[in-house]
Amino acid sequence: MSYANVNGIWMYYEEHGSGQPLILLHGGYATSETSAAILPSLASGRRVITVDLQGHGRTADVDRPLSFQTMGDDIAALIRYFGLAQADVMGYSFGAATALRTAIQHPDLVRRLVIVSHPVRHDGWFPQSLAGFDQMGPAFAEAMKQSPIYEAYARVAPRVEDWPVLVDKMGTLLRQDYDWSAEVATISAPVMLVYGDADSVWPAHIAEFYALLGGGLRDANWDGSARPVARLAILPGHTHYDIFFSPDLPNAVIPFLEAPPPTPPPFPAPPAPLGQ
Repeated sequence: MSYANVNGIWMYYEEHGSGQPLILLHGGYATSETSAAILPSLASGRRVITVDLQGHGRTADVDRPLSFQTMGDDIAALIRYFGLAQADVMGYSFGAATALRTAIQHPDLVRRLVIVSHPVRHDGWFPQSLAGFDQMGPAFAEAMKQSPIYEAYARVAPRVEDWPVLVDKMGTLLRQDYDWSAEVATISAPVMLVYGDADSVWPAHIAEFYALLGGGLRDANWDGSARPVARLAILPGHTHYDIFFSPDLPNAVIPFLEAPPPTPPPFPAPPAPLGQ
């Protein structure tokens, strides 16, 4: 069992495979173990580092609120902990928001970014999802004790009695309004968005998010010369709740991770000196 001391928390991590490093971030209430179904494919050609985020799995909570901005800093500190100049970062849902904040706040550290099933604005969630966030409190914590999610938490958490604290902090976090649209422009890494065709995010919002990254704004030309750097995948037959466990996810993401660096647009020739 390995831990990294980052920003005052002891973050649990595991390493699998070798090659270009990929930080893989789980969803809310989950642990790094939930990546088991997709991990062999992802680790077949790269070094995958799975982590348990603050208060999740084997990473004990600390006396600070849950914040995507703070957890983004945690992942940046983890990348530096490993002595990496850059890493690919891929996150699902709760982990996707953390990955997005990492790339916004520390663009120099992220080589490629994969966002799975998360909006760029709070109102990008369907109303049913927003209503679910509103219910996250003491009664929800108690009801969840009958679920496989709690069973996985209780099996590995260093302090099982922190479960109600985690649920309360999660509810507070997920009810907060946010709009990161303007900050998306600061991301320098190529970005891939992945959603199920029956996801918890409005399809119109997915298209809007893709457009913020330069995608879906024009025809790509017959030779693909105007194709955007960003990529979008809509996986058929998947919801927000099963997409992270499907082989369809790594099958869609791996070609993006392995693609050659994008060719920068040619710079215009400098103007000729006056008189020539």
